Amino acid sequence: MRWEGNRESDNVEDRRDEGGGFGGGGGGGFGFGGRSIGIGTIVVALVGGWVLGVNPLTLLGLLSGNGGPPAQVQTQGPAHAPPADDRMAKFVSTVLADTEDVWTDVFKAGGATYRQPKLVLFRGATRTACGQGQAAMGPFYCPGDQKVYIDLGFYEVLKNKLGAPGDFAQAYVIAHEVGHHVQNLLGISAKMDEARGRMSPTQYNAMSVRLELQADCLAGVWAHHAQDARQILEQGDVEEAMNAAAKIGDDALQRAGGGAVVPESFTHGTSAQRQHWFDTGLKQGTVKSCDTFNTRQL
Repeated sequence: MRWEGNRESDNVEDRRDEGGGFGGGGGGGFGFGGRSIGIGTIVVALVGGWVLGVNPLTLLGLLSGNGGPPAQVQTQGPAHAPPADDRMAKFVSTVLADTEDVWTDVFKAGGATYRQPKLVLFRGATRTACGQGQAAMGPFYCPGDQKVYIDLGFYEVLKNKLGAPGDFAQAYVIAHEVGHHVQNLLGISAKMDEARGRMSPTQYNAMSVRLELQADCLAGVWAHHAQDARQILEQGDVEEAMNAAAKIGDDALQRAGGGAVVPESFTHGTSAQRQHWFDTGLKQGTVKSCDTFNTRQL
């Protein structure tokens, strides 16, 4: 991915000096505070919400019947920018800036104004408007404060545990979370929340799949316009994103967890569906092409 030398966003808050390491343990391991949570719940709610979940805080609470696992929560001090010599922070700042440029233009073309989200870098755990955010949950978007949260140690998990290396796979993660911000601005997330009380868990899971697949498609829309404007793609980049989408499909995650594939429990979509909708956004480049809610065949 060609990103070096491009504009960096000013909308990055660095809280990494306020808390502990990724997952609260060595080697990027998972810290669940001693609570007993079934591996199926962890795989679907955390690993599935990791790369590309709208709000794993809520999802874990729904599946386990209570709030997320305890962790050391950061006390939030004054926000500051990351160090200028931090290469990974520079990368995510540059990707965020690229999404800002794309979505500002897309919204303007539609007669609207794009409100840029903040991106928060943290370690271990941090406070959010959606509750306690934890590194083990991976990147997520909180509509309550319009911020994307990421512990950069997650990228080692993406590469080494999920088998999805590459800088464009990393960019895809951010673009998906920004896709949830776009859904929030368009009122789609609010409609989901309003409908939640009228749905059974199975029905809500099915709607959640459509929400997540739409965010995948919106990530593809970003890539389409970024390529047109700045030629960011290098050979193998699209394959990196497709591989990441395959690794975090609900069916792939359930198999990786050692259990049976249960379509009724899906919340993010199958590997094939995630690949299809990212590819749709990438090729079509329009929000209209991402209408996952009004199509029969996902």
